Amino acid sequence: MSRTAYNRLTLFACILTFVVIVLGAWVRLTDAGLGCPDWPGCYGHLTWPSSPETIAVADQVRADRAVDVGAAIREMVHRYAAGILGLIVLALAILAWKRRREPGQPVKLPLLLLALIIFQSALGAWTVTLLLKPAIVLAHLAGGMLTFSLLVLLYLRTREKQPRPNLPQRKLGLALNLALLVLIVQILLGGWVSTNYAALACPDFPQCTGQWWPETDFREGFTLWRGVGVDFEGGILDQEARVAIHMAHRIGALGVIAVFGWLLLKLFRTPGLAAPAAVLATLLTVQISFGILNVVLSLPLSIAVAHNGMAALLLGSMVYLLHRTRLPAGQPT
Repeated sequence: MSRTAYNRLTLFACILTFVVIVLGAWVRLTDAGLGCPDWPGCYGHLTWPSSPETIAVADQVRADRAVDVGAAIREMVHRYAAGILGLIVLALAILAWKRRREPGQPVKLPLLLLALIIFQSALGAWTVTLLLKPAIVLAHLAGGMLTFSLLVLLYLRTREKQPRPNLPQRKLGLALNLALLVLIVQILLGGWVSTNYAALACPDFPQCTGQWWPETDFREGFTLWRGVGVDFEGGILDQEARVAIHMAHRIGALGVIAVFGWLLLKLFRTPGLAAPAAVLATLLTVQISFGILNVVLSLPLSIAVAHNGMAALLLGSMVYLLHRTRLPAGQPT
């Protein structure tokens, strides 16, 4: 396989990973995470129970939960897409090993991606078997975002033309790394909001339940691990704990705005980076708007799913900027 073909396969993997992330958000936000109580199949099927007979049998598997065919379909579509992605990442790793003597061919990165995909599969199984335990669901989300970021990086590193940053661009490392760190923390906070069903704990904006600082319980809200055997679908936290999680995400958004505002000023003033700065500014503006609309419109499905997808695009943009402003390996400083 040529370098160009490998790069195109990597681009396809990036796109598919984005689709898997969006599908995962769709599954979670439509309460389909336990649409199939087993893994990797669904009620013992490779697809899902569809006939009256198979549905009747499936109903006996979980006597406390009636079969929801729609939820099962959504869950399995997500699993199929993730499975195809796993096969593509496996192919990328094998091809990278075969091409390991080719100049400019990354090897460690595809192998790391393969290990990450295997771990993601385990997290996907534990998400079901541990009944949507928030820490596991959050780790699964974080793994998806990391997979997307590393695939974007692999795509950038396998392009024929590599960046040759000028000196002002190379001086942006501190600002870019700080912005990336703040973004990662905010994505994790957003995931914690979602996995604990705290998105509507504050139903108004900019205040929360008519107050600037309502009653909160951060200790309960940020207890990361709870007992095994608890069904977390719908959430188990009281209002004060959910408000604490929601308020932490809002405070994190202010941090993102501050740090990214500083970064964008630097980007717009740096020769050659006006276009990517404009893209980043647009993505950030849309993301903040989606976050506000999720509250004032009571979490509409389309906007809530788009909010997750936009987080991935912001992350990918930061990976691009970090790659764009760093010297390629082997280039003299």
